[in-house]
Amino acid sequence: MRTCLFAFVLLLQLFPVFSASAQKIPKLGMIAPIAQDSLLHASGFRMLGESVGRMLSPKLTEAEFQANLQKIKSAKTKVYVCNVLFPGNIKIAGPEVDEARVLGYLDTVLQRASRANIPVIVLGSGGARRLPDNYDEALATKEFTALAGKMAKVAKKHDITIAIENLNSTETNFLTTLQEAAEVVKRVDHPNFRLNADIYHMMKENEPPQHIKDAGKIIVYVEVAEKEGRTLPGVQGEDFRPYFSALKAIGYKGPLFIEGSVKDPATEIPYAHAYLTKQLKEAYAESKQ
Repeated sequence: MRTCLFAFVLLLQLFPVFSASAQKIPKLGMIAPIAQDSLLHASGFRMLGESVGRMLSPKLTEAEFQANLQKIKSAKTKVYVCNVLFPGNIKIAGPEVDEARVLGYLDTVLQRASRANIPVIVLGSGGARRLPDNYDEALATKEFTALAGKMAKVAKKHDITIAIENLNSTETNFLTTLQEAAEVVKRVDHPNFRLNADIYHMMKENEPPQHIKDAGKIIVYVEVAEKEGRTLPGVQGEDFRPYFSALKAIGYKGPLFIEGSVKDPATEIPYAHAYLTKQLKEAYAESKQ
């Protein structure tokens, strides 16, 4: 199996699927521990995503953060993003929000992100935004939108973009579709608070590619994994091309990151890069907009 996968990767590198496909496709990155930097780079990735907890958290001492800065500086791949902005014990939606605590924590994280030259921070944080049972969702949306506007001002201060992520309903009970997350972004209406279109979560919620088109220019970052088991692209053979065609339709210029589970990194990571590259080239060549 492994020999076949590597042979397929080599063929894709030697013989591009569409040599006439000159239009640029999104650059590929992957959410992975920075310790896997060399493998990602050898597999063709030029961007890496880490977590706020490991890289930027206020819980890290200055010495620990400085050690992380050295790792980031030495990495072959650009550390472009950190995810899981808020831990579950810092509530950002519902009746237990401590606004001063939220914004103080955020200020430290984004200050460190700026020092590390990490331009995007993903706001998924399903536990932090989970609502109590029977809490008024309309009220929660209104309250969260107001808080997000204040987050955006902190992000502007540090020249960082917060990208809120649509999460599926198995991970949280608030903002579980791209449409709902997009509506909050539109209400906040701030260039430092934008949208992460996670295709994996869209598929889990049976959202169509049209919702990417509807969101349009507020999408600044995209993630992907296969629907079954959140496996890396290519493991199950998922067809992402309809979603990629939607990205082309909106003129998406940002990166495409994989965030999924890995059993065999040395085999699955290079294969995922080749698999996505093939589907992106096909989607960008075939879609007529």
